[in-house]
Amino acid sequence: MKLDVGMLTHDLKSIPDYARKVEALGYDCLWSSETQHDPYLPLAVAATVTSTIKLGTAIAVAFPRSPMITAHIAWDLAKASGGRFVLGLGTQVKGHNERRFSVKFESPGPKMREIVLALRHIWDSWQNGTKLNFKGQFYRFDLMTPFFNPGPIEHPKVPVYIAGVNQYMCRIAGEVCDGLHVHPFNSPKYLREYVQPAVNEGLKASGRTRESFTYTTASFVVVGDTEPEVAQQKQAVKQQIAFYASTRTYEPVLAAHGWQSLTPALHRKSVEGDWQGMADLITDEMLDTFAVTGTYADIAARIKERYTGLLDRTAFYQPYQSGLDDPRLPRLVKQFNG
Repeated sequence: MKLDVGMLTHDLKSIPDYARKVEALGYDCLWSSETQHDPYLPLAVAATVTSTIKLGTAIAVAFPRSPMITAHIAWDLAKASGGRFVLGLGTQVKGHNERRFSVKFESPGPKMREIVLALRHIWDSWQNGTKLNFKGQFYRFDLMTPFFNPGPIEHPKVPVYIAGVNQYMCRIAGEVCDGLHVHPFNSPKYLREYVQPAVNEGLKASGRTRESFTYTTASFVVVGDTEPEVAQQKQAVKQQIAFYASTRTYEPVLAAHGWQSLTPALHRKSVEGDWQGMADLITDEMLDTFAVTGTYADIAARIKERYTGLLDRTAFYQPYQSGLDDPRLPRLVKQFNG
């Protein structure tokens, strides 16, 4: 299992130092997300100052951009990085699509599938000179003149991952994608009984095997060597679990353990702004189910024990600050990627 890291800075001036540092520490992939900033620009900067670390989006929101725009961005990043770029896409929820991005939210599963297929058609046109002729339910691409064609690149097979929580999206990932961004709010039981069977259906439909597919996530971790350090992090992780569990989108994760009735109570408290009350509803049993707790010396072994065979790569999803200058970090990273 590989250990990755998230892009904790989106200041384009500070990214060169950050990217060099995480590469030197031995992380396998640097993931950039679409929250407060564009997810692609930081990776463009990172690609020019690194040589070995993979670079990917986890995730870029798919629907606000035309697949043609996404295809151009991914092509340029694949070329600049020497084939180290991974395109990770997600749907986001209806409210954000319609009210934050002002785009139509319709049939998210079929539309995402079509985006992935359209990207592959566009890239094939650029790489091999095939006629662009893609016609789907949501998109049509049949015009590509030489003036707008960037031409072939050395590493044209851009891996495409999508984010999925429900079984329909997981099946699409298995059918048309190279990997699945598993949501950080997960458990081995949810992965084993809910996610993997759906992905396997998709893999079977596309005639592929598990070995050709990658599961990646960011795991909730409580890692510390002192009681105060662990106590502080437990509270922060409970808060994050409560935040996700308050949304119906993530009910399947709770349902895998019979805890789906918790969602309405958490949602009520979120509407009231009672963040502390939300965290208090998350029991120690729930924390142990959705997060991994350990010291800096044994957290790697605990994560591997829990997720080997279920995940191929992970990062530490930490709702608390943990700097890259911690002297305990290099040894921890080496336990994964050394």
